[in-house]
Amino acid sequence: MTPAARISAAIEVLADIDARRRPASDALKDWGLSHRFAGSKDRAAIASLVYDALRRKASAGWIMGDNAPRAVVLGMLRLQRGLNVDAIAALCSGERFAPEPLSANERERLDKADLSGAPPHIAGDFPDWIEPFLQRLLGDDLVPEMQALATRAPLDLRVNTLKVSSREEAHDALPHLGAVETPLSPLGLRIMPGEDGRGPAVQSEPEFLKGWLEIQDEGSQLVALLSGAEPGEQVVDLCAGGGGKTLALAAMMENHGQIYATDNDARRLAPIHERLTRAGVRNVQVRTPRNKADAVSDLDGRIDCVLVDAPCTGVGTWRRNPDAKWRLRPGSLETRRKEQATVLDRAARLVKPGGRIVYITCSILPEENDDALSSFVERHEGFRPVSHEELLGKPGLGFLKNATRRTAYGLQLTPQQTGTDGFFVAVLRKA
Repeated sequence: MTPAARISAAIEVLADIDARRRPASDALKDWGLSHRFAGSKDRAAIASLVYDALRRKASAGWIMGDNAPRAVVLGMLRLQRGLNVDAIAALCSGERFAPEPLSANERERLDKADLSGAPPHIAGDFPDWIEPFLQRLLGDDLVPEMQALATRAPLDLRVNTLKVSSREEAHDALPHLGAVETPLSPLGLRIMPGEDGRGPAVQSEPEFLKGWLEIQDEGSQLVALLSGAEPGEQVVDLCAGGGGKTLALAAMMENHGQIYATDNDARRLAPIHERLTRAGVRNVQVRTPRNKADAVSDLDGRIDCVLVDAPCTGVGTWRRNPDAKWRLRPGSLETRRKEQATVLDRAARLVKPGGRIVYITCSILPEENDDALSSFVERHEGFRPVSHEELLGKPGLGFLKNATRRTAYGLQLTPQQTGTDGFFVAVLRKA
């Protein structure tokens, strides 16, 4: 496919997303199935165009004066890809499979491409209704933080210390990937996306297949480290899902002690078994719920550390899932808050005296973070937040003191400040 044909395809996929209000991945998959002549490089390039357009949907529509898929793609090419008017016009020739030629109005708007005077939700590319919630945390940093959340995310890897002695050993084994050490996580390697947004097929690398590496955002690695899990402890990962943080905890505990991994949705646990085997993990017991029964009721009052990777709106992952921000609705926040309260109350029953709850979200909304914990503490008088000084005093994590935002209850990571996804973490200790 020609570059112009790929742009036409991206416009077509965006129109499908708008019409059917569904995830971009589903629309791209259906497009690929109905256009089998498109090769893997073509499909990857089209996906990159679609996701870049979704990242800049508001600002691209603003400069074009139109939110239609064609206008958004043209505006994205100017704002995100940095193409000038002549370069965009050359792609829109109207020839076979190419978009129609630019109109005089489109040329004029692309030439000016001015975001000065744009309101924050336009300049930062996010839904306008969520601005008051974001403002509570970000204040004057609202626009630059949200612009950082609209950029492409790197591919981060966690080195599995159960299989390899050091990050340096793993790095030296993969020179062809162009990986660099992550600036904050002592276990991370980072691969920046190419111009087309694609990264290498890490899952096919021998080192990955041997369990040396796991794909995990640096922020996710950091919040796992801040849990303070130690060898010999009894730990419950209450919202384990596919097991990313379970694997990180197992490595921290050096396969000593016991981790119970469970999730109220048994389907989400499906990938964890193969991942545990590949990573060489031996101290994890997967508890799959049956008929909605509580899979860890026998552990109440016995657990040192309960990890609550809570259900949330996922605002902090918008770099990786830009379509999700345009599908998020105001009612979703209240739904997630109720789910957070339920899982926190369940965690409280598991913790033994002196034990702790590690509360994590991939959100930057205070309503899902500090507010959720404030309500929890009101319901459970025996729990108090661990201080920032104690959290950041863990060996090897002191460098985070000037990197994270401190909130009333915990620490907030953001793309602009830490270069990670937007993770929140707090630790509550039971008296």
